[in-house]
Amino acid sequence: MAKRDFYEILGVAKNASEDEIKKSYRKLAMKYHPDRNPDSKTSEDKFKEVKEAYEMLSDAQKRDAYDRYGHAGVDPNMGGGGGGGGGGAGFADAFGDIFGDIFGGGRGRSSGPQVFRGADLRYNLEISLEQAANGFDTTIRVPSWDACEPCHGSGAKPGTSPVTCTTCGGHGQVRMQQGLFSIQQACPKCHGTGKMIAEPCTSCSGVGRIKRNKTLEVKIPAGIDNGMRIRSSGNGEPGVNGGPPGDLYVEIHIKQHTVFQREGDDLHCEIPISFVKAALGGDIEVPTLSGKASFTIPEGTQSGKTFRLRSKGVKGVRSGYAGDLFCHVVIETPVKLTEKQKDLLRNFETLTVEGGAKHNPQSKSWMDKVKTFFE
Repeated sequence: MAKRDFYEILGVAKNASEDEIKKSYRKLAMKYHPDRNPDSKTSEDKFKEVKEAYEMLSDAQKRDAYDRYGHAGVDPNMGGGGGGGGGGAGFADAFGDIFGDIFGGGRGRSSGPQVFRGADLRYNLEISLEQAANGFDTTIRVPSWDACEPCHGSGAKPGTSPVTCTTCGGHGQVRMQQGLFSIQQACPKCHGTGKMIAEPCTSCSGVGRIKRNKTLEVKIPAGIDNGMRIRSSGNGEPGVNGGPPGDLYVEIHIKQHTVFQREGDDLHCEIPISFVKAALGGDIEVPTLSGKASFTIPEGTQSGKTFRLRSKGVKGVRSGYAGDLFCHVVIETPVKLTEKQKDLLRNFETLTVEGGAKHNPQSKSWMDKVKTFFE
């Protein structure tokens, strides 16, 4: 039976790029793998066919020969996939390539010690609402690592040197075989470094680094809000085997304010006023983050009335526009009255009751609703 065209098997055009060929191969190899299709001879044959096509077309010389002369231009035994025999090793090799690409190994790649990026660090910074609104510069002290001076960062006792790991042979990686899968991972003995320390340095206990604190300058932008983070690149933990350091994230926590509550870029506050001020109206002065401000309370103001002072909130760190200040009126009931004051209030109540809805529109409306309810 004549062999199918390799390009047709992978479902790619004859001018397909290496990435397109590899992407198609991964997809088809996953689809037809025997673990996903147990007891399916058809899937097993397709898996071998896909593997052979990929091995031919992923090799530049073999692909060129195939493009020129077709199947006659390549040795079918070189791919190791089209013939019979046990397919277990072929399956493992094929998926070794796939997982190698994902985890950093794979054919044609170096098998040296693995490089790891350092971990990120978080620093919680508590600031006031005024500081958040205006922005400021500050300094913080964070944990840091410096190379150990006695061992010069090697981790080995002075006068000695690290030795090659006997488990991975200095490569830092080992290939684990599990059934049909072959996966490359960091050596469990040396943790990917490729080296072992026979005699650890007594100053750093073989780590090669000593923990110290360092001082960093941080710029807090105006308008920053609670929970926002500022990234300081490269000030996290150092990497392993020459890997890049992590980052430091300064997380902002704003203290509770005695007057204002913040919602986004807006501010809210409660303004207590006397019932006389509410009834007669008048000017009132309120605090803002930029100084004092005043507005007029109209006659007959009710408790819960909200007054909006535009652009008296916080200038947004992203928008650049200031929010508003919302003043919520709370009418305060007088306490600890004298008998004379009580008598005056009783007389006042008599006069307002006689006026009915003229003086107490909300009470009249509520009583009407109650009357309708009971009827």
